[in-house]
Amino acid sequence: MAFRLLTRPLNQTRHFSTSLTSRLASVTQKTTTEALSAAAVHAGSPMRNDWTREEIQSIYDSPLMELLYHGAKVHRENFNGREVQQCTLLSIKTGGCTEDCKYCPQSSRYKTGVKAQKLLDSDEILYAAQRAKDAGSTRFCMGAAWRDLAGRKSNFNKILDHVKVIRSMGMEVCCTLGMLNEEQAKQLKNAGLTAYNHNLDTSREFYPKIISTRSYDERLKTIDNAQRAGISVCSGGIIGLGEKEEDRVGLLHTLSTLPQHPESVPVNALLAVPGTPLEKQEPVSVFEMVRMIATARIIMPKSMVRLSAGRVRFSIPEQALCFMAGANSIFTGDKLLTTPNNEVSDDKKMFDLLGLVAKPPNFEQGADRKELPVYQMPKCYKPRKQDEA
Repeated sequence: MAFRLLTRPLNQTRHFSTSLTSRLASVTQKTTTEALSAAAVHAGSPMRNDWTREEIQSIYDSPLMELLYHGAKVHRENFNGREVQQCTLLSIKTGGCTEDCKYCPQSSRYKTGVKAQKLLDSDEILYAAQRAKDAGSTRFCMGAAWRDLAGRKSNFNKILDHVKVIRSMGMEVCCTLGMLNEEQAKQLKNAGLTAYNHNLDTSREFYPKIISTRSYDERLKTIDNAQRAGISVCSGGIIGLGEKEEDRVGLLHTLSTLPQHPESVPVNALLAVPGTPLEKQEPVSVFEMVRMIATARIIMPKSMVRLSAGRVRFSIPEQALCFMAGANSIFTGDKLLTTPNNEVSDDKKMFDLLGLVAKPPNFEQGADRKELPVYQMPKCYKPRKQDEA
């Protein structure tokens, strides 16, 4: 992939509904008379889990430059503004999923060219984790295209072992394996899992138009099971599914009113995959991403906000806007599960150009022991010939 610096011409404008136009007119009038936007009013608020949808909507509708500025301000009040977490996501079990998520090429219901595969061999998973660490990632996430873990005891036990080994490498470990019950969450916690990813995808209202095989409440139950077990939760959503801006606000409202804010909030831009029902969806603009990221940063100030899937479409200046707005985490590596991602070499050039530095791992999350594990090459590692060359 060529190293891109220049922005591309915008091919999408923000389409306002009548109600949104009225809200923006109100915000503009208030800003003119009082010189204070909703983003300014709420930036720096103490940690809250009682946000109203109206409050979040007013922040989201703030003039873009105001929203960007206050997102950046809140970000720097809570994090080192130069640090960006680097995560690597590996599909350890690809395709053949029985669910009907309309955006997903791994669903067995759609003809996308993604073939069902068995769980990867342990050797392949652990070598991938080692390569990710060598490339600068501090978190390794294992994803499996499963609805849940029912009837998968053998594979689940293997994953528990992988969590322990990868944790011993000095990396944070994340999993996304579908729905979890309480006992499974406890087992992952005891293995040393840092975080569990379970996205809500969109608002409760729009959700049935995207997925029918798993309810919104089932997703919330998995998040609750993980948090009760003491595992940090990674949960966000996707924009560009055909939702309204009110649905994006609804997603942020649900996340920000959980008993505990997610440790990580991934903001994904849909990559429309041929063969899925959403293959003809228009891509979102960077300014839509900035609104989501800055609003998430203001209402969930301590959460990592991850610039996730779809980043490959954005130039370095566009990504810089997202980092300014409050994003401080990315996925690295040339693939996210089954869709393309930015090349590691491109990300290195971007980090150098923007003066970004890698965020160190946080070992106070997920496991009872808080000390940094001593890194030792696991005994199961036997370098392959191509690695020795």
